Amino acid sequence: MGQRFWNIKTLCIVAAVAVLAFLPRYGSDYAVNIGILVFLYMSLGQMWNLLGGFAGLASLGQQIFVGLGGYTLALVTQEYGMGIAASFGIAVGVSVVFAYVISFPIFKMSGVYFTIGSWIVSEAILVFFRNWKFVHYDAGYNITAAYKIPMGALYLGALAIGVGSIALVYAVLRSKMGLALMAMRDNESAAEVRGVRLYRTKLFCFLISSAYTAVTGVVLYLNIAYVKPGAAFSIDWTVCMVFIAVIGGLGTIEGPIIGAVIYVILRQYLYNFPGISMIILGSVAVAIILLAPKGIMGAIRGRFGVELFSVRRRVDERLE
Repeated sequence: MGQRFWNIKTLCIVAAVAVLAFLPRYGSDYAVNIGILVFLYMSLGQMWNLLGGFAGLASLGQQIFVGLGGYTLALVTQEYGMGIAASFGIAVGVSVVFAYVISFPIFKMSGVYFTIGSWIVSEAILVFFRNWKFVHYDAGYNITAAYKIPMGALYLGALAIGVGSIALVYAVLRSKMGLALMAMRDNESAAEVRGVRLYRTKLFCFLISSAYTAVTGVVLYLNIAYVKPGAAFSIDWTVCMVFIAVIGGLGTIEGPIIGAVIYVILRQYLYNFPGISMIILGSVAVAIILLAPKGIMGAIRGRFGVELFSVRRRVDERLE
């Protein structure tokens, strides 16, 4: 019965992805653009949720890697005349190296100190890029290569990024490293006693999240087509990641999917209220947290037992 349910669930997921893949053929340009934003924000939410929801690393500096992805795209295509495809590999390499370097100081901190430390690093990077002659200081880049990409192709790329983020998080959490992440989140001391290597586990999670966030940043700036330090390294990116993960359901794979849909739809309507948009967005977040402390997916799971992407293991699986 369990295997049959799994097969049906898998079939439904594949069918849903297939239907979404054909949206550019039958949907309006506006619907396609909304789809692009949902998939990309969902990816950002998944990566922050991997850090904050499953590993207990509440970072406020993930905008670093969004910005690195955007600037890598700009430099690779504008300065060196290389193809867009090269920017993905270079963005991953740059982000992994940078994340590894900053892991030494910030991993010496824990709790709120880690959160503040990651934010301070991101602000330092913002100041550095604003004063770096090589990237034209605060002027930024107009990414002309982005204009050559049809909206349908960009949509399919965003869909691949979004689905890939879900698959990546699911694969990590179903591995032994995933067990170590959740054990570390619940109680670092107990996890260490049980043999979890804390630094290595944190670093593994941080590198994966940072690299995939940079890849998402590349596609985001293919959609935006203009990058400058103030926007690329803005804390607004991490704020939206936290919003998506928390209201959707922290520590669930389904949560960022729901959170991204809500966030993008809200932002579309809030463009009409530029002066109070953040107040409205914050009020919605507070209301959802008060009504559903575990997020929307947490409330649904608690009430109906619905779980689309289960990372729980049976006893025999853990003994293998």
